[in-house]
Amino acid sequence: MQKSLLILLCLFCFSACKSTKNASKPSKRSYKSAPTRSTNTSSTYETTAESIIDYAKTFDGVKYKYGGTTKKGMDCSGLVVTSFKKEAIQLPRTTSQLAVTGDWVDVKEVKKGDLLFFATNKNSRNVNHVGIVTESRTGFVEFIHASTSRGVMISELSEKYWYFAFVQARRIL
Repeated sequence: MQKSLLILLCLFCFSACKSTKNASKPSKRSYKSAPTRSTNTSSTYETTAESIIDYAKTFDGVKYKYGGTTKKGMDCSGLVVTSFKKEAIQLPRTTSQLAVTGDWVDVKEVKKGDLLFFATNKNSRNVNHVGIVTESRTGFVEFIHASTSRGVMISELSEKYWYFAFVQARRIL
């Protein structure tokens, strides 16, 4: 009788202590209004990315202005937010918030429309700059961004300055 009781007690304890390993984890995506890739077909993704890039390019040459989102002046995150907003995609306004939005992507796998993040302050890996990939093929990545010195412009990731400042890439679409 005691053995039966002991076995029942052990079974009860083990069944009550189930692991929560399979519990759902919160998503890394912090803004739910950005579409997920599962709902976007390849052609829709490309069309949306091209539209975002084309709109961003209309700001080429616009001078840098901290907090700017218009042709009178634009900052790096303002360019990203304004360009994606044209396609009805709401994104956070700051670079640091953008850096945790969407999904992380290996730089070798970036596509048009992905975001590149940089740390441009000396001796810091804190993200403070963002750009939109405009062109990507093996060994070549080009992006549009708002530079503090030259305003909205297109640069290549292979340029020494950007290569060493690069921190991560993220996919929103």
